[in-house]
Amino acid sequence: MMSMAGNTVGGGAAPRRMKAEDQAMHITVSDPVQHSEGMQKYTSYRVDVRPPSAVPNQQQPQEIFLNTSTFSSVLRRYSDFLWLYERLHVEKAGAIIPPLPEKQPVGRFSPTFIEDRRVNLERFLRRVSVHPELADAKCLDTFLRADDITFHGAKSAKGEIMASSTANIAVKPKSGGLNRWFAEAKTSISGDLVRSPDDDLFDEIARYIQGLDTQMKNVSQQATGLVRKGKEISNGLFEFGLAFNLLGQSEADALGDALCKMGETADKLSVLSSDHADKEMNQFEDPIQDYIKMIHAVKLALQRRHEKRISYSTCLSNVQTKQMSLSKLRMQPGQEAKAYAAEMSMRRAQEEAEVARDDFATVSQRVLREMDRFKREKAEDMRRTVLDYIQLQVEYNKRMEEVWSSLIPQLEQVQLDGNSNVVGSRTAPAAGAASPAPMVSPQPSPQYTPQASYPPQVTDFQQSHDPMMSLQYRDGGF
Repeated sequence: MMSMAGNTVGGGAAPRRMKAEDQAMHITVSDPVQHSEGMQKYTSYRVDVRPPSAVPNQQQPQEIFLNTSTFSSVLRRYSDFLWLYERLHVEKAGAIIPPLPEKQPVGRFSPTFIEDRRVNLERFLRRVSVHPELADAKCLDTFLRADDITFHGAKSAKGEIMASSTANIAVKPKSGGLNRWFAEAKTSISGDLVRSPDDDLFDEIARYIQGLDTQMKNVSQQATGLVRKGKEISNGLFEFGLAFNLLGQSEADALGDALCKMGETADKLSVLSSDHADKEMNQFEDPIQDYIKMIHAVKLALQRRHEKRISYSTCLSNVQTKQMSLSKLRMQPGQEAKAYAAEMSMRRAQEEAEVARDDFATVSQRVLREMDRFKREKAEDMRRTVLDYIQLQVEYNKRMEEVWSSLIPQLEQVQLDGNSNVVGSRTAPAAGAASPAPMVSPQPSPQYTPQASYPPQVTDFQQSHDPMMSLQYRDGGF
């Protein structure tokens, strides 16, 4: 049975467990700076790459990184990260690209939003750098190390392929790209797509991902509701404690002290509940939402494979059309020149079809590898997320029980005489002090005997004013 590194139930917060991207702590995004160019305003971030050996407590990465033996530092803005994200979809079609933080047209220059975006951009880079399919991408190395002139030149080459790109995207777009787009659209609409032995498997994967997406969105909705209710409970306990404090101040005897203690306890529980709601959001709600984003990334990978399938089918259809035209020209006397040109055109179409076939096969195999990795890694992440959530609830309820239990002796110190009047004057003992406890034992038995009916009276009081307290006192309530 695998041990849960850093997960403990007891006093104090459990250490954060290691994630895959923690192997790339040598890549950092820091120092956000706002810039203004005319009417445009944007935020730049400093991206540093240090040798892994130079980072304290850095685990040596298992994957092969590009030029990690040297230090580099560049400035990048959000649109640069977006360029990297889009280039990865081109160079490594079929890979599950980690999600990029979304655009936000309003409030994008607030300190809170900038810091949140910085954290997510850093996580995006680290995930890409440890990704087995993406770590060797040339666009990643360009993003991390290229100077401003080289990088802006790479960004301006929108439709062209970088000189160092892989063979599966080596075909440059032609002037007849619009005609090809119409041809691919026609092929897609007609449904006349090439068949492969793995089509049934990919259909099953698509159904699995669609069902998983639906179920995870439902879980996310419920998790969001739990966090919201936790914050509402925190606010309710604060108001509850305030009411008891005011009630205790209206009493001039020991009962007033006890009621004020009740208010102080409710206030402590309010802080505890608020902290618990924040932990639920960070350790459960946010991971679930990130999981949904990864599911969307899987859908994009499947979509890239479908696009390659359409391209290959279109190329095959183009070859068949050119073969038919060539056959007709060869049957007509005096059309030798046109027949030769048609034959050259057909050969070029055949070469494009071969490249499209290899590209389709490469992307299909990449998607299958990615799906195996997705199921393996995300299943483990989900298991740990659920276990962390359970242990969080156990720790929270134990702390709640401790706070409520510490209140019981303080209420039991309130004594009543035969006429149910409070015995003793109002005191102000130190918080947490146990000194008043010995005063209970020396009481003469005639005065103490009527107290046999006191605990039920306290319980009735608790049940009528605080249902949560009666729940806490039940045996086995936790």
